[in-house]
Amino acid sequence: MKALAVFSPFGFATQAPARRDVDALVQRARSGDVAAFEQLYRAYVGRIHALCARLCGSPELARTLTQDAFVRAWEKLADFRGDAAFLTWLHRLTVNVVLQDRRTRLRRVEREQQALGRSDAVTPHGAADTGMDIERAIAVLPPGARAVFVLHAIEGYRHEEIAEMMSLSVGTTKAQLHRAKVLLREVLA
Repeated sequence: MKALAVFSPFGFATQAPARRDVDALVQRARSGDVAAFEQLYRAYVGRIHALCARLCGSPELARTLTQDAFVRAWEKLADFRGDAAFLTWLHRLTVNVVLQDRRTRLRRVEREQQALGRSDAVTPHGAADTGMDIERAIAVLPPGARAVFVLHAIEGYRHEEIAEMMSLSVGTTKAQLHRAKVLLREVLA
């Protein structure tokens, strides 16, 4: 099995298996083989964690969302049709997990503010420091702009794919990407 080493934030070395090996592991996992799914987990946990960290802007939350994404993947594995590569499917599933978490957290904050009688807007991050690196700059972007920027500029998805993943129009994803780029220029200036 030809493999590439992948960083893992979970304390063990991971391997990215060849496509044919991934397909075989997916088939075994779909049949209920937990060991096969564990191999898939170990192969992709580093990439999924990096995606979660970029989308949510918090390393601690990213660890939780990474675990949630893999739990969801196990639950939904029977729905994987193989139309796309497993990693593409896993990325899309992970984006949905992160977006759902964001919606849940926003609703919770709104309820808390209503209970406290406050109507001021909540911002997820404070103002950026000068000299901030790109990862921290991305973390201060508004959630929608950050998600589109990460998916397009870092993960390489096309606007059509992002629009489908996030249930947005292609025009909205393009506008969000433009907004992200403008804000990043300001933060990094």
